[in-house]
Amino acid sequence: MKPLSKNIIFAIIAILILSAIFSSYTLSAEKPEDVSMAALVEEIENGVIESISIEGVEVTAVLKDGSEQKTRKESAVSLSEVLIDYGITSEQLREADITVNDRSTRSYVMGVILPSLLPLLLLVFIFWFMFRQMQGANKSAMNFGMSTAKELKDTKQKVSFKDVAGAKEAKEELDEVVEFLKNPKKFSDLGAKLPKGVLLMGRPGTGKTLLARAVAGEAAVPFFHISGSEFVEMFVGVGASRVRDLFTRAKKAAPCIVFVDEIDAVGRQRGAGLGGGHDEREQTLNQILVEMDGFDPNIGVIVVAATNRPDVLDPALLRPGRFDRRVMIDLPDINDREAILKVHAKNKPLAEEVDLRRIAERTPGFSGADLMNILNESAIRAARRNDKKITQEDTLDSIEKVMLGPERKSYVMNKEEKKVTAYHEAGHALVAHMLPNCDPIHKVSIIARGSAGGYTLKLPSHDKRLHKRAEFIDDMAMMLGGFIAEKETFGDVTTGASDDLRKCTSLARELVTRYGMSEVLGPRVFGNPQEMVFLGKSMREERNYSEKTAEAIDAEIEKLVNGAMETARDIIRKEKLDLDKIAKKLLVDEVIEKEAFEALLKG
Repeated sequence: MKPLSKNIIFAIIAILILSAIFSSYTLSAEKPEDVSMAALVEEIENGVIESISIEGVEVTAVLKDGSEQKTRKESAVSLSEVLIDYGITSEQLREADITVNDRSTRSYVMGVILPSLLPLLLLVFIFWFMFRQMQGANKSAMNFGMSTAKELKDTKQKVSFKDVAGAKEAKEELDEVVEFLKNPKKFSDLGAKLPKGVLLMGRPGTGKTLLARAVAGEAAVPFFHISGSEFVEMFVGVGASRVRDLFTRAKKAAPCIVFVDEIDAVGRQRGAGLGGGHDEREQTLNQILVEMDGFDPNIGVIVVAATNRPDVLDPALLRPGRFDRRVMIDLPDINDREAILKVHAKNKPLAEEVDLRRIAERTPGFSGADLMNILNESAIRAARRNDKKITQEDTLDSIEKVMLGPERKSYVMNKEEKKVTAYHEAGHALVAHMLPNCDPIHKVSIIARGSAGGYTLKLPSHDKRLHKRAEFIDDMAMMLGGFIAEKETFGDVTTGASDDLRKCTSLARELVTRYGMSEVLGPRVFGNPQEMVFLGKSMREERNYSEKTAEAIDAEIEKLVNGAMETARDIIRKEKLDLDKIAKKLLVDEVIEKEAFEALLKG
């Protein structure tokens, strides 16, 4: 049953109950007997009347046996005059004990007016209730085009630059925005105009939203937060209406910050050929462009947007006067990672042996959100063991859980599969250890995690921005180390190397077609990936080279893969004793940490 029907039924029941209560005032247990005036006179003469009460024109007589009789008189004549006319003496009138009662307004309303008005009041209430429901629906329809941006004013949740570890260059860029919001006159006196829009670019989890909130917190101004997808609806024109309403609210609250998260949801390049030039997304984008051109830069409204896909944004969004200030937020380096870990570890009890620097060393390429997730997983792991503090083992296990997935303790390998996995991972570790351009080995395990039956964890000793060709060549040999170890040890290969082969082939193709590291084809990029905008991912590659060049690319890829395979085979054959050492150790302990691995090979 619908809520509206329930409310109407409850209202009707309540009115009926009230009607029953009101009617009890006028209904007595026994209805008085109606008699004529002559009969009343006769009973007075016979002396059987106990008392007589008069209320208006109604005369009620109570007999000595307790029964009641009722009659009526003329309104202009008193009862005494009527009785005297009928021959009643004054002594008989005194014995009749006549009393006159004034009819009160309350009894008149309760007894006469209210019962007759109840049906009418019931109909009025039902129509009023239905009209109110319809008015609420119309009001919701009218609010459909209003902005859904959330305004954050709570000082308890205030975020400042102190809460954002790392991102030094980004904070320096945003300091100008904070200074402008605090003291706009300082800039306007010099004729300076701060950019209307600031575009935060970076990978997911690098802290774009947190930085935007920190700007609002530092400047102590209102913060309007909305996602780009909240503008777009299935009805044409709603997104543009919400944009207009958002900027109207922002101008009233100026100085303030309007933060549009994931702006690429509405800011993608126009003219994709899908839906013509009048679809809802393009109309919303056009309205954003108009609104950013339509307000004075010194009014105090700063539009901050975030995206991890700046390459798909419309050029009109990035021209001067709109989002012309672009702030790049990179993945944190080792020092920034340590600072981020300290921020997220403030409310977590850490054991004395926990070394945040070591965690930072083990997490190259991790974003701020990843690091927060690591400490959260560590706390969950400690709580499940009923520990009071988080240990170093908790943090290291959480790193592997975030990278590879949880341990599959229920997955039990038979003796043959376990031996194959041990030699496979030993091959990876041995080749990586012997090649000078491979990163150091931190851990080797044959315990299944996620989709991997085992894994070899190698991590760089320092953060790298640039990579040499020699590093890629050695990495390819390391990827094929497990494949070669299986083949050299058992004379056959398994499907366990399928992911290694895919990664090795993909890396070889990138060396040839993307990085220009082919000695035969030279420094040239081959192919142009074409992105299908409506699906949001690359669907095909435009070939800007001939069939003859395609054959040369395939030949170069084959040459690189075969060269890496020969390198791995030479190491496996020369260091067969060390391969057996690592594999046997894995079969016994299942896990070899960095210190034990290095000691094993030195011995």
